[in-house]
Amino acid sequence: MSRLSASSTDAVPDSDVAIRLRGVVKAYANGVAALGPLDLDLRRGEFVSLLGPSGCGKSTALRIIAGLSEASEGEVRLAGGGTARRRIGFVFQEPTLMPWASVRDNVRLPLTLARIARPTADRQVAAALAGVELSEFADAYPRQLSGGMRMRVSLARALVTDPDVLLMDEPFAALDEITRFKLNNDLLSLWHRLGKTVVFVTHSVFESVFLSQRVVVMTPRPGRVAAEIAIDVPDRGEAFRTSPEYAAYCRRASVALADAGRSDAAL
Repeated sequence: MSRLSASSTDAVPDSDVAIRLRGVVKAYANGVAALGPLDLDLRRGEFVSLLGPSGCGKSTALRIIAGLSEASEGEVRLAGGGTARRRIGFVFQEPTLMPWASVRDNVRLPLTLARIARPTADRQVAAALAGVELSEFADAYPRQLSGGMRMRVSLARALVTDPDVLLMDEPFAALDEITRFKLNNDLLSLWHRLGKTVVFVTHSVFESVFLSQRVVVMTPRPGRVAAEIAIDVPDRGEAFRTSPEYAAYCRRASVALADAGRSDAAL
């Protein structure tokens, strides 16, 4: 297995770890091995992309971290112990909004389920909507919104509980390129402002390099870590997107992805 940066499992202090996966495997009753064994450490406040081909287990890993699916083998440890999964926000590939509810009520849903008092919930909803620039659309319904705006609502709903970890499963894959670029920029601004640990699943080399501090390249199914690439760029504006540095990182990620496919096929 090639490594293009220090391994995520190399001596990361427990106090710095938000999520730790050790020997995580997912296999289904029909014999399909979807994932693993997967070893991965995710640091507090880090933005990490899981990059790999469709079907390589990226989304499966995310669902296991969130507690939406059980690992067949291995261990998942989250900072905070048994209550940690209450501190996770999840943004799915589709916005999954309630069509009969307003934007405000869609964002309020996790707080309603948690029985948060209405005045407190109102403040948190207002802050979440302001954070994704949708305050003026609080009373609109999903059918009245563009695809990008619906995804913003989904992001606000994930952030309204102020989670420590934000898991994002290819949230911008279905959007046009202009909208996707804008949401990438806005997501980075949110991350800088809020300091969340973000795990972002994508099959786009370009998106992973633009967004991430670290790109984790995964093999085809069953997904394992093939390589890790540290993206040591503090400023990610439009100048970076069109820079030789960005192009070089994208080439490295593309080569790592191709190598992962070839080495896996040879096993």
